[in-house]
Amino acid sequence: MKTQSNLFLLENELPWESGGKGIRRQIMGYDGQLMLVKVAFETGATGAEHAHYHSQSTYVAAGIFELNIEGVKKILRKGDGYYIPPDVRHGCRCLEEGLLIDCFSPLRADFLNPK
Repeated sequence: MKTQSNLFLLENELPWESGGKGIRRQIMGYDGQLMLVKVAFETGATGAEHAHYHSQSTYVAAGIFELNIEGVKKILRKGDGYYIPPDVRHGCRCLEEGLLIDCFSPLRADFLNPK
């Protein structure tokens, strides 16, 4: 597995990958310690509840999302953000088409080697 992205990542040259129904993602840079990912959601798309050992911090770049972090639900809009500690269950529902910018530490190796 390659453990470092190119230094420059141009949106129109990077592939979008499926993240589930109504969800697609674009990896915007990584090394072994850090990964930045854009995640585009169609209205109504759901990020299934899950947990992972990575720390995650996310910025809402567009849209409206209902976030559920360990049973606590909040509505987030453009300009808002959230933090998810390792191993904490979380999920979201897109209420209005949007874009999340996810930062993970360490990198999400599963995103580089999808099954």
